[in-house]
Amino acid sequence: MQSLPLSFITPIHLGTSAWLLRLRWFAVFGQLITVFAAGSLVGTALPWVPLLSLIAVTAITNIAFAIWLRRARREKSDLAADRTDHGHQIDQTISSNRDAQADSIATFLMVVDLITLTCMLYFSGGIDNPFSLFYLVNLAVGGVILRPQWAWVLAAMAIAGCTLLMFLSVPIEGLIEPQRNGQLSPHTVGLFIAYATCASVVTHFVTRTAAELTRSERLLRETQAANQRAQRLEGLTTLAAGAAHELASPLSTIDVIARELGRHLQDCETPESVRQDVRLIDQQLEICRQILRRMRGAVGDSMAGSWDRTTVGDLIDCALEGVRDPDRVDVEDAPDAVEGQSLWIPQEAVAQAIRNLIHNGLDASGPGGRVRLETSSENSQVVFLIRDTGRGMTDEELGRAGEPFYTTKEPGRGMGLGLFLTRNVVSRLGGSLEFKSAQGQGTVATVKLPCTEPSVRGAAV
Repeated sequence: MQSLPLSFITPIHLGTSAWLLRLRWFAVFGQLITVFAAGSLVGTALPWVPLLSLIAVTAITNIAFAIWLRRARREKSDLAADRTDHGHQIDQTISSNRDAQADSIATFLMVVDLITLTCMLYFSGGIDNPFSLFYLVNLAVGGVILRPQWAWVLAAMAIAGCTLLMFLSVPIEGLIEPQRNGQLSPHTVGLFIAYATCASVVTHFVTRTAAELTRSERLLRETQAANQRAQRLEGLTTLAAGAAHELASPLSTIDVIARELGRHLQDCETPESVRQDVRLIDQQLEICRQILRRMRGAVGDSMAGSWDRTTVGDLIDCALEGVRDPDRVDVEDAPDAVEGQSLWIPQEAVAQAIRNLIHNGLDASGPGGRVRLETSSENSQVVFLIRDTGRGMTDEELGRAGEPFYTTKEPGRGMGLGLFLTRNVVSRLGGSLEFKSAQGQGTVATVKLPCTEPSVRGAAV
């Protein structure tokens, strides 16, 4: 009589517990089918009361586990709904406690299943029962889902059970018979079914375990990449803030001296080349001031922590307020349902992100080019499309877009931080930033932002 395995992840958690619950119900039905099928094949009376009582033990423990799991999920939902400023840390602690409880329960249930399997084999032929192969299934799955010390305890219990069944069992007449007249004996049929079922169960759990390990590795890589981006952003913003602060004073001094020098030269006869040099100094100082303003704005907007209740229309108006050459920006009117869509976001940070994309489009389009801003709604997300009429981007440029300090602009016109900071702001809100481009056809930047509340998506800027 088989006893199916429980789960496939170590340590077990609430999400995996649903699998444990379903598999144990599957074990109950499989045991019932096997018992009644064996009774019809053997043709003799089986010890129905002990066998059905053992199946009832599995069913009763599974009902108790289902009640515990439902209660744990309800408590988790209540915590998520009532989370306060310190609620995330409390929720983490309670979740860890629940996972530890689930791990202990899984260990207990696997021990119960192993004891149940031993008892069912005792009442149905002992070690000669073909379904004694399920010892190997329980041990294989136990080695995956249990902690090492408990996996070895399970192995010791299985060895002890097999040893006991070699000497003590209730024989079943007709279970082991030679093949006669080309007909398969009940033992041979049972052995085939046991082999097929064991192979299916082991393959199922091995493949699921491999898939789960692959998913965990992918999530780990994504988490490491996100941490690296966050560390890089922190370093860049710290560098930008420090540079802006340190350079502001000497540049102001140079600016004052240059203006005084220019006024003195107006009253003197000086070569035109000298006057051009003074004007060049003043122009370069203005460029430096613009760079400092961009650095301060990028730092402030990327680290903004103030959330605002706004709408899509108000967000667009805020983004357009600081755009240079606004007459070159065409804003497509969106439906009222889209423009009135409520958003809960750090408005200045997101407006600056969209503004950065518009400025990039204006720079790429040239003096006579135009940029088009379109807005739509898609699957509980707000979509912003920024289209320019520039030369487009090569595959290499598309691949490197968003890297810090990478820019295709002329020296002095960009630091290569705008797209990096824009992508960081959007991703931290749970959104996405994508680019599509073709040579000679311009570039389309697509920003997607979720419309859900921050407590739901768990994001913060």
